[in-house]
Amino acid sequence: MIRRIIRRRRPVPKLAGITLEEELALLRVELMYGLRVNREAYLRRKVDEQEELATRTRGGDARTMLAELRGSLERAVPPAAPPTVVDLHSRRRPVGDQGPEPA
Repeated sequence: MIRRIIRRRRPVPKLAGITLEEELALLRVELMYGLRVNREAYLRRKVDEQEELATRTRGGDARTMLAELRGSLERAVPPAAPPTVVDLHSRRRPVGDQGPEPA
């Protein structure tokens, strides 16, 4: 069924194409949520994002870009809690204490 749908894909503008993975993701959105995805708007958005990325990388210093990336990652990912250290010697029972003694 998916092969049939993919074969009947609408023609896309030649400026940028929708990859097979993107097309499957768009189809999944349409089927799961009952939405209609405008492929031309999607392609325009994709081209705009590619141009913005090219502009940022072309005009920026490597250190500045790395600092911006690090800052955005730090904002996106919450800091991890410090690992819990367990002292196994303090948890070990003495050899003679195997459990409650029979009454």
